[in-house]
Parts: sequence; structure tokens; C-alpha cells
Amino acid sequence: MNLALDRKNPIPLHIQAEYLLRELINDPIYKNGKLLPNEMELAKQLAISRTTLRQAINKLVYEGLLIRKKGIGTKVAMPSVSSKSQNWLSFSQEMQARGIPIKNFELHVSWVLPDESIANFFEIPADRKVLKLERLRGREEGPFVYFVSFFHPRVGLNGEENFKRPLYEILQNDYSIIAQLSKEEITAIAADGFLAKKLEMKLGEPVLFRKRFVYDQGERPMEYNLGYYKADSFVYTVESTRS
Repeated sequence: MNLALDRKNPIPLHIQAEYLLRELINDPIYKNGKLLPNEMELAKQLAISRTTLRQAINKLVYEGLLIRKKGIGTKVAMPSVSSKSQNWLSFSQEMQARGIPIKNFELHVSWVLPDESIANFFEIPADRKVLKLERLRGREEGPFVYFVSFFHPRVGLNGEENFKRPLYEILQNDYSIIAQLSKEEITAIAADGFLAKKLEMKLGEPVLFRKRFVYDQGERPMEYNLGYYKADSFVYTVESTRS
């Protein structure tokens, strides 16, 4: 992408910089969590002052399009549905509250190197291993959801925990980590061979795919969760209140 401003254009430089940043926001590389060029580098490339650049960045941060963290950098905010902890429960807690008995069909724990999106979310190096938890869950008659969770090393999980217990109960009671904020992306996908086998469904049948980004009480990233639900077995409801 050409990072340049047009000084012959009557549009003020900070607004031109804002337009350019909006283009960067739509770039798949930055949508995936990669940090934007730092302020000093970007200001130098655009041949403008950092004050002028900050005007543009501040506007986009205010609009919720960018997230800026001191000492780390600026990145694109993930489009999401957000809810505070009092409005959502772990899967186990939610099913228990509804009186639905849940069976664990599979449970696997491993240590893996994070891919780029996970490393960017956790803001850790790509060569630092994270705990991966895979769970295939459902009713007695068969599975209807496959979960894959990755945890920030800061959380302290060692892989020896009894993950048949509710996850957030383990984190809160054993590690004093409270899941405070959840940001989610929900899409519909077609089951590939792997998911069709896991969820006992036909190839190409609809699956509700949910990414959940969970933050602790200090609003620090703690869990990167992927959920794959059989579309005919699950309804996802979002309740909103107009203020």
C-alpha cells in the first residue's frame, strides 16, 4: 500500500491520514491482529508530525476501530458482540442453569506454538507455547459442539487440571482469574471432513462458528476460544438493551 499524502490536496493532512488509516484497517493483515506501524515510523513515512498523526489515530480509537496500548502499539479492534461477565456463563454453567445434562465425548490437552492470530491476541512471541484444550461435548444421544481453547501463559494452567469441572470455576477458584469480558465473532460455515466426523453430521451441513476472545478482570487477554456448533442443535441469542 502506498503510504503517502497529497500536499496539493486542500483536505487537511490529519484527515488524509485518517483516510489512509481506514484503508489499513480494512487490510486483512491488520484485521488479523498485526500491530500497525508505530507512530514514529508512520509519521516519518507520511512526512507529518506525530501530533498530526495522533489526531487521526485518536479519532479512530474513539470510534472503536483501533485499540492503542501504551508500550505495545496500535492494532485494529475486532468487530464483536461484547458482554460483561454478569450476562454470560461458561458452557457448563449455562447448560447446568437450563437443566440440560452434558456429556464429554472427548477431552485433549496439549502445549502448542500459537499461530499468528493467537500470538497477536495474547501479545506474545510466536515461539512461546500455550496450553490448548479441546473438548467435544453434547447430550447423551450425541455431540453437538466442539470447543478449542488457547490460554495465555500468564493464567498459570499446567494441563493437569480436572477439565471436567466448569472452566471458569477452575480459573476463578484455583488461579484467582476472573473472566470479566467476552468479545465474540459469529459466522456460519459448512462442515468440512474433520468437523463432520467430530459432530457426527454430513459433509457441507451448516455449522455455527463462534470465536470468543476472553479478558480477565484487568481486561487482559486470557483465552482465545473457538466453538463449532451443529446448527440444528443450538440457538445463539443476543439480548440488547437500548440506553
